[in-house]
Amino acid sequence: MWRDAGSLSKISAGFIAVLVGYSSSAVIIFQAAEAVGATPAQISSWLWALGVGMGVTSIGLSLYYKNPILTAWSTPGAALMVTSLAGLSVNQAIGAFLVSSLLITLCGVAGWMDKLIRIMPQSVASAMLAGILLQFGLGLFQAMQTQLSLILIMLLVFVVVKPFAPRYIILLTLLVGIGMSFQLDLLKLDAVQLQLAMPVWTTPEFSLASVIGVALPLFVVTMASQNMPGVAALHGNGYRPPISPLITSTGLIGVILAPFGGFAFNLSAITAAICMGKEADPNPATRYWAAVWGGVFYFITGLLGATVVGLFSAFPKELVLAIAGLALLGTIANSLTAALAKTEDREVAMITFLVTASGFSVLGIGSAFWGLLLGFIIHWWNGHRTASVVKRANT
Repeated sequence: MWRDAGSLSKISAGFIAVLVGYSSSAVIIFQAAEAVGATPAQISSWLWALGVGMGVTSIGLSLYYKNPILTAWSTPGAALMVTSLAGLSVNQAIGAFLVSSLLITLCGVAGWMDKLIRIMPQSVASAMLAGILLQFGLGLFQAMQTQLSLILIMLLVFVVVKPFAPRYIILLTLLVGIGMSFQLDLLKLDAVQLQLAMPVWTTPEFSLASVIGVALPLFVVTMASQNMPGVAALHGNGYRPPISPLITSTGLIGVILAPFGGFAFNLSAITAAICMGKEADPNPATRYWAAVWGGVFYFITGLLGATVVGLFSAFPKELVLAIAGLALLGTIANSLTAALAKTEDREVAMITFLVTASGFSVLGIGSAFWGLLLGFIIHWWNGHRTASVVKRANT
């Protein structure tokens, strides 16, 4: 088992997944913490809790189920907190985190997610996943507007070298991108300082305002906008671990780490997809090691806290957009293929895909949930209508 662990393709996939996750949304964590007046030590503790929690769950769940199960913090949850935490104390915020994680744990124990997934059409779930990932494919080319030469070189390396070294193409492209960024003076390494993060206990306080205004919305967006796409990513790539234990595990780690700033943990969709592609490992049975390495890098980022965030921030955003887009090309293609496989489901799949890709938000809940909901309703209606026609024809 262990001899499958150390290939460069798996290590680089795990690293890129963590790089994309932190580079795209770590700044939101700082904004959320600052909204409640957290001290620098408490902000560092939040980063420690998130890194350690994601590391422990990613490593443990991937090894136990031998599936590439990468967890993440709730990015839409963090964005929601930037505005909803205003007027609350740090202690009340921690209390809200604890309540939200308890609700996630309850959802896992009760098996609600398993029941939902069993009735969800594969075409709708795959279309939702494709819609979520589309922005990263587009981001690869949108980045050309500001760094044309960097993106063209990375794209050229990807296209030319991939036939000869498909397992290492993402790592090679990343290294070329870093080298080009250095040549173009785009790396901002002067702000990186070595600093270990330490956990800081904050005693939770509970209030009706924090539960209604923060805990419940955080629970809803984490389940709808994060865990549901995370399950779709697993199923879309052929992995079928039991879902309830996964949800329970992320909820429990949230309960444990909430007093230190671990606000919400969930299954990852976008970064996990990087660990599920052929570029990570041509053998689907051993791709889980890429997620294990992602967990290792999560753990390291947690221990180093703001240092690693600063390091990831040193990379130009165009580099991150390009490597994410290239790493997810295969997953986007596979998701669209699965979504459009059945002729009778193509219309509902396209509606789901477009709604999800639109990025709109209602009631603080992102487009992934609304795309899935609308797709499910239309799919059910089409099936009901067809059954009615057949029944009338037979009578």
